[in-house]
Amino acid sequence: MLESVGSLTGSPWIYAVVAMSVLLDVFLPVLPSGVLVIAAATAAAAGTATGAAVPHDVPDILALTLCAATASVLGDMVAYRLAWRGGERLDRAIARSRRLTSAQERLGGALARGGGILVVVARFAPAGRSVVSLCAGAAHRRVREFLPWSILAGVAWTAYSVALGYFGGQWLGATWLATAVSFGALFAAGAGAGFLMRRPRAQR
Repeated sequence: MLESVGSLTGSPWIYAVVAMSVLLDVFLPVLPSGVLVIAAATAAAAGTATGAAVPHDVPDILALTLCAATASVLGDMVAYRLAWRGGERLDRAIARSRRLTSAQERLGGALARGGGILVVVARFAPAGRSVVSLCAGAAHRRVREFLPWSILAGVAWTAYSVALGYFGGQWLGATWLATAVSFGALFAAGAGAGFLMRRPRAQR
């Protein structure tokens, strides 16, 4: 699998593949969007580590960042709009899930108070982005309440993932160790975000 990803990072198609993966993983959290972003950033770092001119067959780090961040926000808004129009069927599905109901309540309160940092935290948690985007739409939260936090979440997640791959490639080279360290750091951030999302709210 890693060999396939490595060959893909040397192709101009890497931007389209990253964009589609990031956009769609709001519906299919099993898609390896984070893996692709890290691998592409590692390839970019390895291509410039020698100090020579940047090769044509490595991704441009700025283009990669812009591509992934934009796709993240677009994916959030697609899920948000679909959930907004989901009607009673989606409302019943959320009502049957204690987790989704709790997430919807917490998100609604956070957005109403202007404290949508929950949206940012959820972007790092496994399936957290899906839960937050769908719940925001199903609860008919206003776009101006949700979109700014979605943008911040997309930029934060993309910057973190790109930084892991890029600096890992700069310091350790395009090696198995660099890949393992970067993926471990991404997993740790996801585990921490998941813990924060599951933690009960403090009683006032």
